[in-house]
Amino acid sequence: MTIALVVLFLSVILLRQKRKGKLPPGPRALPVLGNLHQLDTKDLVKSLKKLSNIYGPVFTIHLGPQPNVVLYGYKAVKEALVEQADSFSGRGDFPAVHRFTQGNGIAFSNGEKWKILRRFALVTLRNFGMGKRSVEERIQEEAQFLLEEFRNTNKKPIDVTFFFSRAVSNVICSIVFGKRFEYGDKKFLTLLELINDNFQIFSSGWGKEQGNPVSNFNMETLVMTTLNLFFGGTETVSTTLRYGILILMKYPDVTEKVHKEIDKVVGRNRCPTVEDRSKMPYTDAVIHEIQRFTSIIPLSLPHSVVCDTHFRGYMLPKGTNVIPVLTSVHGDPEKFKEPHTFNPENFLDEQNRFKNNDAFMPFSTGKRICLGEGLARMELFIFFTTLLQNLKFKPTVHPDLIDLTPKFSGVGNVPPTYQLTAVLR
Repeated sequence: MTIALVVLFLSVILLRQKRKGKLPPGPRALPVLGNLHQLDTKDLVKSLKKLSNIYGPVFTIHLGPQPNVVLYGYKAVKEALVEQADSFSGRGDFPAVHRFTQGNGIAFSNGEKWKILRRFALVTLRNFGMGKRSVEERIQEEAQFLLEEFRNTNKKPIDVTFFFSRAVSNVICSIVFGKRFEYGDKKFLTLLELINDNFQIFSSGWGKEQGNPVSNFNMETLVMTTLNLFFGGTETVSTTLRYGILILMKYPDVTEKVHKEIDKVVGRNRCPTVEDRSKMPYTDAVIHEIQRFTSIIPLSLPHSVVCDTHFRGYMLPKGTNVIPVLTSVHGDPEKFKEPHTFNPENFLDEQNRFKNNDAFMPFSTGKRICLGEGLARMELFIFFTTLLQNLKFKPTVHPDLIDLTPKFSGVGNVPPTYQLTAVLR
């Protein structure tokens, strides 16, 4: 009897070890807490960088009892999300939002539900005009409303947070809801405040902790998909604009070059168009460098492996959470010169022509790449060029005193709060 119990006990241990697979090395985890005591919740990227210096580009940390495989640097992220895209295409557990989403919506669903919702969203957005002239015209129109809002400030110092979020949100509202909102609409402002607050909450730490088996097209799932599009189509682009203007105020020489290129290609008498981008390599490079330098979503949303996956000599069991550190890709010294300084030349060749870089991943990469990438790129170009065509942004402190360090660095890089004055050119 004793021998049988011992054999049974050893069998259970062996089965558990087999199920755990062979995960990469990492710091010793405490019961219940895991490695949370070793992470700075206000700057998770910095904590993960320290651990990568010890354990290499692929390592394991425990957030509570759950293991998470961290991918640090361009090569590791590319090898997983691009070269083994199918295996790493799952959405990992995200406790901060799971209680709200319950795995619903395009951003947080998995398996067949995710595939169906993604196809549905892409087709629907195309039908609504994404990628077509009609969406470009909506962005141009909203850029003019935003420009007028800046003109009405009468050179007074302002916080631009909700200037940008109202404008960007109205673009996705016009696509998803078929209408835009007035900037003074109280319900609209309340919604934007909630979105902004949630983005800061997710970024200040690791957060908080009825399905239909036949059809994925139920009201709950479709509402959550709409909210995913609304949140994704508002916060990331508006935060990039807010951070970008702060950077341009710190580097007035860069801003002056953008002004000159806009004047040369577009002039002052018409609205910038997406077609202008190919004739404006420096402006395009500046916008790309803003996205690279800020890495608004520094860790991507968590991935998971959808099957037992062999990766770099390890075996990741199905369902293992994976954290791709996109900031480490954007800061990889093998892919970018002086990666920790702002330098538009990262996206220019010797003839000052725009050049792509496959380590540019602000929208993530692989199967889970943001489906709104095309819309976001269009918005960033038209909003930046329209504003800089007509306005000069002046900081309330000397440019040398502008600190570009994120206010929080977690799920998102939240720019520091600042004020500026806007004057006509």
